[in-house]
Amino acid sequence: MSTTTIVVAVLVVLALIAVGILVWFTTRGGRSRRLRSRFGPEYDRVVGETGNRADAETQLEQRVEERNHLPIRDLEPAERERYATAWTAIQQRFVDDPAAAVAEADDLCTALMGARGYPTQDFEQQAAMVSVDHADVVPSYRRAHELSEGATTTPARTDDLRESMVQYRALFERLLGEPVGHATGDGGRRPHVHDEEAN
Repeated sequence: MSTTTIVVAVLVVLALIAVGILVWFTTRGGRSRRLRSRFGPEYDRVVGETGNRADAETQLEQRVEERNHLPIRDLEPAERERYATAWTAIQQRFVDDPAAAVAEADDLCTALMGARGYPTQDFEQQAAMVSVDHADVVPSYRRAHELSEGATTTPARTDDLRESMVQYRALFERLLGEPVGHATGDGGRRPHVHDEEAN
């Protein structure tokens, strides 16, 4: 084998390696962009928790796969109305007993997740599965749940409880499928948390 042939063979091998590396970086970069776009702040949270971007991205892809096997369904109109009515009652109780209302909001969101087909046995699993479809409201849901849990052992400030209600409402409306005030069937408008406080 001539020196020229060896040089050409080495150059071909090096070119193939370079192309392989380029494809690998391009594919990995595309995967990162896709997952970051889909999960938003949840992507950064998982990367921070794992300390490794590749592991975090594998976890997020596993979430998507697991979510795709869940029997997620839309609510029937009567169910939607029932949940909307329950939310309105909880908001009205907030004025007299904020802590109890926040705990009920947490329970109602969990019940609504179950009705839609999401798992409800474990908070982290709930948040993980919901993040696949509604990643933008999951950070608020996590914060609301944290405040709700803390309120069971330490009295919470009313402002913190109010914040929790607003955050639960964002998730609740998303899971309900339409804004709560539009689910009455009679053209009426359900009051928001700040509507109650204004009265």
